Amino acid sequence: MTIALLGLGLMGRPMARTLLNAGWSVVGWNRSPLDPTVTAGIPLAASLSEAVQAETIILMVSDSAAVDDVLTQIDPWLRAGHLVIDMGSSDPRRSQTHATALAARGIGWVDAPVSGGPEGAAHGTLAIMVGGTEADVARAWPILNTLGRPTHVGPPGAGHTAKVINQLIVGLTIQAVAEAMVLAERYGLDLAVLRAALAGGFADSKVLQLHGARMAARQYIPGGKVTTQLKDLRMAAAMAAAAGVELPHLADTIRRYETLVARGYGDLDHSALHMLLTEE
Repeated sequence: MTIALLGLGLMGRPMARTLLNAGWSVVGWNRSPLDPTVTAGIPLAASLSEAVQAETIILMVSDSAAVDDVLTQIDPWLRAGHLVIDMGSSDPRRSQTHATALAARGIGWVDAPVSGGPEGAAHGTLAIMVGGTEADVARAWPILNTLGRPTHVGPPGAGHTAKVINQLIVGLTIQAVAEAMVLAERYGLDLAVLRAALAGGFADSKVLQLHGARMAARQYIPGGKVTTQLKDLRMAAAMAAAAGVELPHLADTIRRYETLVARGYGDLDHSALHMLLTEE
């Protein structure tokens, strides 16, 4: 099976390399030009039409609008038997729409967003939330299994729904850890020692250990960007509104991420919420 990975950003590049290292035939393509040094080792398609000759097309782009744009561009070359896997964070309703439209043409659709950051992508340890029909998911499974730990959570759109829930937990946890780190600093605690003391207890988490380290070092080099986190939290808010559910902590966290963007910090890692709290 040949794979075209469309979107060679922070996640797409390590995902492509993980697939290549596992023996898959992969060709990459990006919507905008990239420095050749960052795509070293990844075979690149000369054109989008060339990329779409692959049997399986993985979309790893920024948001639903980008997915819509890429699908529109590749539409002339899509054919029955193709499998499209959207591994970014997109609107679940749009996933359902894409799945229905493509199925009518004999094209498979799987939404399989991921969590675990560039590190997980590089090591093939991503958590992968999978939505799709049994038949389409079965076709995608060997690829997804190479990239991490896939779980089939339901029909088309269910994977993206699960990812929004994942991002809700991540966003609120980052805010909780950031507030705790600020308080600990004010009382003179060594944040590395504090994280070690909390390890294994109920307060422990990957957010505490990984993002807490970034907060302590004040190094907000992006794994996940502020703008991406804000986009996902806004989707969670829209889902909550549609379901008639009030999520007060979500609303507060969204406001803080909006402030980061307004201050020009949108391209920093989402752990930069800590920086915002230290400035206030």
